[in-house]
Amino acid sequence: MDALLSPEGCPWDREQSHESLRPYVIEEAHEVAEAIAEGDMEELRKELGDLGLQIVFHAALARRAGTFTLDSVYEAICEKLIRRHPHVFGDTNADDAAAVLKNWEAIKQRERQETHEENGGEGEEPSALHGVPVALPALQRAQRLQAKASRVGFDWKDVAPVFDKLREEIGELEQAQDAQPGSPEVAEELGDLLFAIVNLSRFLKVDPEQALQDTNRKFLRRFRHVEQRLREQGKSPRDVSLEEMDALWVEAKSLRK
Repeated sequence: MDALLSPEGCPWDREQSHESLRPYVIEEAHEVAEAIAEGDMEELRKELGDLGLQIVFHAALARRAGTFTLDSVYEAICEKLIRRHPHVFGDTNADDAAAVLKNWEAIKQRERQETHEENGGEGEEPSALHGVPVALPALQRAQRLQAKASRVGFDWKDVAPVFDKLREEIGELEQAQDAQPGSPEVAEELGDLLFAIVNLSRFLKVDPEQALQDTNRKFLRRFRHVEQRLREQGKSPRDVSLEEMDALWVEAKSLRK
């Protein structure tokens, strides 16, 4: 990285900043997640390298600006891991993962309160929902917000009322659409419905982001099957009816595509 950023290095790399590199961090993280979803360990090895490069790149830019170094990045995370795992490095007990998460959130909340007091009480008061990045995909952010609220007791006790809430939100969406089709109220009710679906997925212990990504891949496979079968007949989707395409879709399902 130092060679790339040197005066004799790469013109493109020398022009980059933390802001210009931000999309690449997100892109590389998604490619890591994709390799994991596909179960491709060789691809995962490569993608982790690409993601690791982003860390090195940002740290190199920061070191040149005199703000922090790569060593300090890993010193900070080591200190945090020790601080957040008193059941390993201290004398706190945590018999299961739920206890670990409860301790973790309590420590984070205490750290935020201490930081708030060190800043003279300026800014927003610490919240149990603090720390969920705005830039997360919406489904993932909703899941994280709900999980944090749950850890302080703001949650249903079992899944039955979650299903009830889902039915309620569907009804409210239908009413909004009947009353004012395409209105802001419809968009709001649709958002409420999606939020309720994420909540259900949390109770079912299903990652909603991953579930939707898996369904996207399944849709892609089946639609490509429809296109391929139509090409074999000298046709395209534009040449046939929905019923004909649906028959080929059912065929793709029967082949477990």
